[in-house]
Amino acid sequence: MAERLTPSGELRSVPALLARNVARFGNRPAYREKEFGIWQSWTWAEAADEIRALALGLLALGLKPGDHMAIVGRNRPAHYWGMIAAQMCGAVPVPLYQDAVADEMAYVLEHCGARFVLCGDQEQVDKVLEVSQTVQGIEQIVYTDKRGLRKYDHSRMNALADVQAEGRAAAQRLGPELDRRIAALDYDSTCVMLYTSGTTGKPKGVVLSNRNIIETAKNSAEFDRLDHREEIVAYLPMAWVGDFIFSMGQAMWCGFTVNCPEGAHTMMTDLREIGPTYFFAPPRVFEGQLTSVMIRMEDAGRIKRALFRHFMGVARRVGPALLDGRPVGAMDRLSYALGRLLVIEPLKNALGYSRIRVGYTAGEAIGPEIFDFYRALGINLKQLYGQTEASVFITQQPDGQVRSDTVGVPSPGVEVRIAESGEVFYRSPGTFVAYYKNPESTAATKDAEGWVATGDAGFFDKESGHLRIIDRAKDVGRMADGSMFAPKYVENKLKFYPNILEAVVIGNGRDFCTAMINIDLTAVGNWAERNNIAYGSYQELAAHPQVYQTIREHVAEVNRSVASDPMLSGCQIHRFLVLHKELDPDDGEMTRTRKVRRAVINEKFADLVTALYDGSTSVHTETEVTYEDGRKGSIKATLRIEDAPVFGDKRQQKVAAQ
Repeated sequence: MAERLTPSGELRSVPALLARNVARFGNRPAYREKEFGIWQSWTWAEAADEIRALALGLLALGLKPGDHMAIVGRNRPAHYWGMIAAQMCGAVPVPLYQDAVADEMAYVLEHCGARFVLCGDQEQVDKVLEVSQTVQGIEQIVYTDKRGLRKYDHSRMNALADVQAEGRAAAQRLGPELDRRIAALDYDSTCVMLYTSGTTGKPKGVVLSNRNIIETAKNSAEFDRLDHREEIVAYLPMAWVGDFIFSMGQAMWCGFTVNCPEGAHTMMTDLREIGPTYFFAPPRVFEGQLTSVMIRMEDAGRIKRALFRHFMGVARRVGPALLDGRPVGAMDRLSYALGRLLVIEPLKNALGYSRIRVGYTAGEAIGPEIFDFYRALGINLKQLYGQTEASVFITQQPDGQVRSDTVGVPSPGVEVRIAESGEVFYRSPGTFVAYYKNPESTAATKDAEGWVATGDAGFFDKESGHLRIIDRAKDVGRMADGSMFAPKYVENKLKFYPNILEAVVIGNGRDFCTAMINIDLTAVGNWAERNNIAYGSYQELAAHPQVYQTIREHVAEVNRSVASDPMLSGCQIHRFLVLHKELDPDDGEMTRTRKVRRAVINEKFADLVTALYDGSTSVHTETEVTYEDGRKGSIKATLRIEDAPVFGDKRQQKVAAQ
């Protein structure tokens, strides 16, 4: 029985996997980090030495079994080492979003009762010091980057390098105690605590055990035949479960290399230099890269644009078929091969995608057009469906069975069922232990048999047997005439256009749908420069008549597409406006993972929603905003409201008559 529950034998914890990797891959690179433009590398043996020194140092500082240690900063090997070192001490690592404002950080630190905090740099130290005036229990701050911190009060602060030095000095004295704590770890010991994004309320602390992480990492790695030769780029927030399962769980199980870029500003360059073989990105990353490609093509010469359009047309027709092993004619193969030489391979190289063997996207539904674009390039991009509470994986797409409108079949070891209400339920080895200090929410989410309510509405496609997610169950509703309302379906189609960064569709219980749209400042700003259109701010550019005309054309094209889906044709957009500000996590309008908080938006922009439905052609509004330094302010604007063409819908005359 024990062998079945622990198929990895004695590998019952992340520290045990680390020891296995040292024995098996000791001289292979485990971590790389780019700093000051230079890549530094650590083998598994070197990384293990750094981690043990840090664990001994934390032990010397008083980290106890059961303590919570927060980690906040960018993706760095030292921060991943901190999570493993905390586990070695019997403590629980709690990664936080590095861009979280002080109030958000205070909630998590207070809720988990963190005694220790590992900070990346001065900015994070300052936030922790600010919140420690109200948050009780923070006893030690360890920081990675010393710059700017020399004159701080170090009575309870230590540089990470100094903690490691202390650990090495105390190795003989504390080594036996550390070994006892490592040996005490088992499959049901807590591996990590990750906080949900909190789209509808306060974030919840999701407790994940070694069993959850190791079983999920093992099953998902075997599904895609991942091994120690993979290269990944760790750039997504460390507080997000996706980064944890890829950069910690699967990396430890497979023994592959984790590469940490220098920062967000060097990400694309670093991606090209590494050339990952296994890559994950949420839809917004793929959307942003596609926007960048389209901008560059608009700036290219006439011949280059013509070649791009021609061969991308061939690629869209042929590329996915070749990936899936379907038959392709000789002439199409020849055209595609020529297109690879002239367009596709240079483009993949520029994106850093030349070596990708397996790519995934998840977190939000990706627009079919965006998904198909990357598949057309020959990139084996697939969709998965997951949650923090599942240790990510619920469904995956097998090779050769990839579709843009489904999220695949249940992952190995996962059971999925659809309730009568249409809500998706699952149970798996990755199912979370509990919500920390929240037994009521735990019981409401996970029943006695281990079935977890996802909160998403979906169904199994009869033809393929794959799961199709419609939207968040709480967001799926009915129009006034009873037809289905699924806003995310329409929003994803809108975000395919490089000019549109974000969209919020409204319509539940109403006669027709409307939309509030954010333009993409990079894409639209580039268009403005090419056309010699001067603008002084986002607000001014968003209100430009030509911008409105372009957005109207995009909305019309989306409506034409939506009209072809009998189930969702009622979701066509009848009226829209372009927002005067970008939706921003700092203003509470989005989560840190950039999921729209619909309830907040409906309340905050209630005057705009009213104007979209009362026939107004414009609306004056004033909105509170948060500046980078935390100060509050407000911006005022008068927004135009435009009608949009709808197709095959009798309600058009009704709206036009209002």
